[in-house]
Amino acid sequence: MNHSCGLDKISTGMIFVEGGEYLMGSENGDDDEKPVHKVMVNSFYIDKYEVTQREYEKVMGNNPSSLKNPDAPVTNVDWNAAIAYAIRVNKRLPTEAEWEYAARGGKYSKGYLYSGSKIIGDIAWYADNSGKTIHAVGAKQPNELGIFDMSGNVSEWCSDWYATYQYISQTNPMGPSYGEYRIYRGGSCLSLAFSCRISYRKLNNPNYTSPFLGFRCVMNGN
Repeated sequence: MNHSCGLDKISTGMIFVEGGEYLMGSENGDDDEKPVHKVMVNSFYIDKYEVTQREYEKVMGNNPSSLKNPDAPVTNVDWNAAIAYAIRVNKRLPTEAEWEYAARGGKYSKGYLYSGSKIIGDIAWYADNSGKTIHAVGAKQPNELGIFDMSGNVSEWCSDWYATYQYISQTNPMGPSYGEYRIYRGGSCLSLAFSCRISYRKLNNPNYTSPFLGFRCVMNGN
């Protein structure tokens, strides 16, 4: 989707996500996806693709991924390294609320269970079709906003500390100011369909790394 503003960001592989209000979470998932609550987010830009090994190595000078493919997502990156990369390219990690809003398709959402389809194989590399390996970004269909791989390929770090949801409506929530675990979102090439759902939440120590965990970045939309 082209927008007259921010064409410089679009040309560098970012998608404009017009801000809005949505219902975050799911009543049909795990306990920590409940309660469903109203969230408002401001407009922002999000990377069209997961950060690739080529991009990461160009900026950071190394490629920590165990499954080498320059066009596939960088992996084995802990939360701190993802933050460091984002800062170097003048971006940041998405909040959990921004990530879920973008995965849902923002204002163009059609209410799919996965990011861009009710048929997971159309939009995601996951346990049943991936051969248990990561793939080049952008090979599956994008979601309603033109964003790729948010339900599969690799999971993605978010900026927030983990906390349980509350019933209250929130505007631009950023999570608690401290905690033990950081949030990451989205299914990976090893995930079963249940954990590729848009609302599914994952958490781990910020020093955690995995061959199936990467990230994408965002920028403010103003």
